[in-house]
Amino acid sequence: MTQWARVLIVTLLAFLSGCERQALQQTEPAPDEVVVYTALDRQFSEPILADFTAQTGIKVRPVYDTESTKTVGLVNRIRAEADRPRCDVFWNNEILNTLRLKNEGLLQPCQPAQAENYPTRYRDAGGYWHGFAARARVIIVNTDLVRPDEMPTSVNDLAASKWKSRAGIAKPLFGTTASHVACLFALLGQEKARELLHSFKQNDVQIVAGNKTCAEMVAAGRLAFGLTDTDDAIIEVEAGKPVAIVFPDGSDDQMGTLLLPNTLALIRNCPHPEAGKRLINYLLSPEVEASLAKGPSAQIPLHGKTATRSRACDLADLRQMEVNFAHAAEAFSNAAKFIENEFLTP
Repeated sequence: MTQWARVLIVTLLAFLSGCERQALQQTEPAPDEVVVYTALDRQFSEPILADFTAQTGIKVRPVYDTESTKTVGLVNRIRAEADRPRCDVFWNNEILNTLRLKNEGLLQPCQPAQAENYPTRYRDAGGYWHGFAARARVIIVNTDLVRPDEMPTSVNDLAASKWKSRAGIAKPLFGTTASHVACLFALLGQEKARELLHSFKQNDVQIVAGNKTCAEMVAAGRLAFGLTDTDDAIIEVEAGKPVAIVFPDGSDDQMGTLLLPNTLALIRNCPHPEAGKRLINYLLSPEVEASLAKGPSAQIPLHGKTATRSRACDLADLRQMEVNFAHAAEAFSNAAKFIENEFLTP
């Protein structure tokens, strides 16, 4: 082999090695980064993630959901990437899909120090998920159309004949409405939950595009009242619309108001587990809970040491629904099939 041939081979090998290193750098996140898939709207989560970077030096690479696919898009992306995860932390605002990922073996446990400050009902005993910053499922009422003595007090009031065709819910296959239905299946049992939902259909409860749409339709007088979330309801209240928020089923003989927390989970075999754990612990801090409570969405703090009160309500004033989220996650598929057959099949 000539000297020039040797030089050519060495040069070629160096070039190929450089290309390989460059490809790895393009496909593998840097060690000082953490990838978070977040379902919380960008305008709410981005400032919080930026503060984490400022405090730790760890760059956050967020991936957001879309309005069309909601959380389901991120959940399916995690499933598709199971053999080679790209996500470190899943920040979800629909708890049941987080639990479904746990049941599929796609999460790994972590025990952040802040977790001990949360009620046991809102965190996994094994550390697979951690709940914080909740929204309540509420009834928003148009006060021009509903007299004070007629105010609904329970989700059962959607089936009251006097409100036939005048009450609404978001499409119950997606988002928090789907989670609400699954929680009813877990709490009431399949038979009673089906009876309740069938009574909604018999009363011609209007199925609308989403919780925000439902709140807006009530505010505009197109519905007398409807089920929605506190973050969508508070927008209409603070805009000066003729609406009131009712926290349903608060009496001792009723089932209580459902709270659905945001959740944080560490993805199994994620690229940066240590950075992911640091992010989870940071997001569970009282400062983050306070920030989310003060923000436009008025999330309800669950951290035991957070003094800040949500504009939507005080957690201490609520009679909370005693629902087993693990059972609700197991009921999710059957509940969805019933909803599809009952409400959405021509």
